[in-house]
Amino acid sequence: MLRAGALLALGGTALPLTGCDLFDRDDESRPPDPLEPLAAEATALEARHRAAATAVPALAERLTAIADAHRAHAEELRKVIGRPAPSGSPASALATPAADPDTVRTELRQAEQEGRENAARACAAAPAERAALLGSIAAARATHVEALK
Repeated sequence: MLRAGALLALGGTALPLTGCDLFDRDDESRPPDPLEPLAAEATALEARHRAAATAVPALAERLTAIADAHRAHAEELRKVIGRPAPSGSPASALATPAADPDTVRTELRQAEQEGRENAARACAAAPAERAALLGSIAAARATHVEALK
């Protein structure tokens, strides 16, 4: 320790001592969790539905309920993953949805269908302790597809 302190005092650098960085670990050093894309997708779907609800007030009640479900899914996935959501807004939230209700429903239905397929694939590949959550998300997204018809 004295040698490391002396090197630092002389302007040199010392390698981290074993155990000194025990509390300085950051989440970026861990490998990504396989559920990260699904959590990000849930956040993006929430943002898309909220933007569409603002653009088409006639659909606001239906789209807000679906957006709330996506928020709950993203929160549960983040708990399972053990990491907070990255900061910043999802890219799909930046796109302005069409103002035509039929076009909005069609676009959201396609996004939900793709999301359902992604959740079903994740469920099939997941360990048992994650399968119930992922199956529930896949089922909810299938319901969203039907609700948007």
